[in-house]
Amino acid sequence: MSPVPYDGSIAPKNVAEVAARLKELGCYEISLGDTIGVGTPASILRMLEAVAKDVPVEFLAGHYHDTYGMAIANIYASYQFGLRTFDSAVAGLGGCPYAKGATGNVATEDVVYLLKGLGCDTGVDLGALLDVAAWIKTVLGSAPG
Repeated sequence: MSPVPYDGSIAPKNVAEVAARLKELGCYEISLGDTIGVGTPASILRMLEAVAKDVPVEFLAGHYHDTYGMAIANIYASYQFGLRTFDSAVAGLGGCPYAKGATGNVATEDVVYLLKGLGCDTGVDLGALLDVAAWIKTVLGSAPG
């Protein structure tokens, strides 16, 4: 059996130490990921609070998987905290091939819908995005959702 690529729950201080080191090395954006999609708004906020002590919020991005349907809630909490950059994928495609049981990325159309509801001008045509999501699901043989 090969080793698991993750260690379970990671202490926020450990995330903060790695993020601070990446900033020291010159990274202009540090994407904090919930690789297996088990984060909740409370756990995400604990992590962000720890990281923001050493790394300014404007250097941080969020990468949340939707294994338990919490990605949008985690993005909302992160947005309220001050993050403005989030990874997503049309129709929630992709995932994490080395993290067994983790599902796809958060759907871009869900993120855009959330942000528009918060009054953000994303510059994205939600109708066109929904059309693309429906099209790619058809191409891949899954029902539009």
